[in-house]
Amino acid sequence: MADLIERIRTFRPTRQGLMAYAIAAAVVVVDQLSKLWLLGPFDLPGRTHVQVTPFFGLSMVWNPGISYGLLQNHGDLGRWLLVAFAACVVAALAVWIAKTTRPLTALSIGLIMGGAIGNNLIDRIRLGKVADFLDFSQLGFKWVFNIADSAITVGVIVLLIEMFYPARPPVADKAS
Repeated sequence: MADLIERIRTFRPTRQGLMAYAIAAAVVVVDQLSKLWLLGPFDLPGRTHVQVTPFFGLSMVWNPGISYGLLQNHGDLGRWLLVAFAACVVAALAVWIAKTTRPLTALSIGLIMGGAIGNNLIDRIRLGKVADFLDFSQLGFKWVFNIADSAITVGVIVLLIEMFYPARPPVADKAS
C-alpha cells in the first residue's frame, strides 16, 4: 500500500499526457453543457424533434444501454455495472496516457476518455441513461448520438490509423 501511495505522490504525466487530460476535460464540458441546455432551457424532450437543416435534426432519444442501444434491458444492475466498467476503463486510459510521447495517441485517448466520462459515467449516474440528440437520419444514418459518442468514435478512428500507419522515424540528412 505504501508503494501505491508513493507512486501516486510522484505521478508526473508527460506533456502529451497533460494534453490528453485537457482534451478529455474539454469533451466532458462541451458534452455536458450541450445536454444541460438541450434538456433544460431548450426542452428537447418536450419537443421530441427539431429539424435544423434538410439533413440534420435534433431528436430526443434516451439510451439505457451502451453504443447503438445494446444491453438495454438490464435495469439498475446493468446501469451500475456499466458505470463500474466505464470507471475502470477511464482509470486504465488515464494511466496509459500519462506516459505517452505521441501527440496522436494523446489526442485519441483524450477523446475516448472524455466521451466515456460524459456518457458512461456522468449521464448514467445523473440521469440513469444516456441522452442522445444528434440525428442525421436524413443522410441514412439510423442512430441518434451525442457529442461524447462522436468523441469516442473519432478517438477510436485516430487510434486505429496511428496503429496501422505508425509515424516513421525522421530520415537523416545525407547532404551533410
